[in-house]
Amino acid sequence: MHDCKVTPAMASVIKLARSLGVPYSWISGYYQGLNFGRIADVMKGRMFPNIPPAQTLPLDFPTI
Repeated sequence: MHDCKVTPAMASVIKLARSLGVPYSWISGYYQGLNFGRIADVMKGRMFPNIPPAQTLPLDFPTI
């Protein structure tokens, strides 16, 4: 499976989703198989550390 490239817009949504308790697996599924490692890279500040969390999740984003 090809790991998709994380964009700044994706990073902001990932940050918000994780702050709301959305599991890595749901985020990965939403972004069509985004590697858990890329999600962790965003959350640990290794990717896009200066990008703030999104204000809202996309309307079609899975939520708890």
